[in-house]
Amino acid sequence: TADYETFSKRAHYYKNYFDSSIHFIRPKLEDGSWRTPYDPARSIHGVGDFCEGNGWQYTFFAPQDPYGLISLFGGDKPFTSKLDSFFTNNDSMGEGASSDITGLIGQYAHGNEPSHHVIHLYNYVNRPWRTQELVDSVYKSQYANSVDGLSGNEDCGQMSAWYILNSMGFYQVCPGKPVYSIGRPAFDKAVINLPGEKTFSIVVKNNAKTHKYIESVLLNGKPLDTPFFNHQDITAGGVMEIKMTDRPTRWGVSK
Repeated sequence: TADYETFSKRAHYYKNYFDSSIHFIRPKLEDGSWRTPYDPARSIHGVGDFCEGNGWQYTFFAPQDPYGLISLFGGDKPFTSKLDSFFTNNDSMGEGASSDITGLIGQYAHGNEPSHHVIHLYNYVNRPWRTQELVDSVYKSQYANSVDGLSGNEDCGQMSAWYILNSMGFYQVCPGKPVYSIGRPAFDKAVINLPGEKTFSIVVKNNAKTHKYIESVLLNGKPLDTPFFNHQDITAGGVMEIKMTDRPTRWGVSK
């Protein structure tokens, strides 16, 4: 219980570093004042206050509390606007940028772990089609069947783990939390073998390179209207059927 209380409290410490006037995580000095001047793109590993990332990437690094982070921005709309900017902003990181910050799509750095969950944050703000199209773009731009086929440091297998999970159609935004976020499956069928000769299958209908959007999802024959499902759905065994289309849809939107 004591450990739970300690780490539950620490899980919200990121809020102390959120500057609501600029909507960025911002370094603080020992006296509690903000780091000034502050350039989120250039405050990086080696020459700034962040490790293997910059102020842009760490602004979205609260996988344990996505809804808490969204509320700091003032809700879905301002958060979505910031998220959109994340994938389009090309401000220079300047000299001395960490060699780990690679595979850039705007400020999103697929070549390093602090960014790996961010594409799936669109599912938390009722923009699941953006998660789907961005996952698809990462398949095409960040991976290749060649000796330099990874856009960053494999680091115990994380670059491959991202691909394997997403190619089956989902990703775990927060390690340790048994919830998966649905994205864009790459294969027509994937089967997870389970104890007791059970299986969990992901069957993708109408799949094609141009069909990167989800039209509907069935979980064991019942409509799944949210872009999330639980680990126990996998371990229980069954079938998830995903139907794809070539245009964005309202599937997974709750309001």
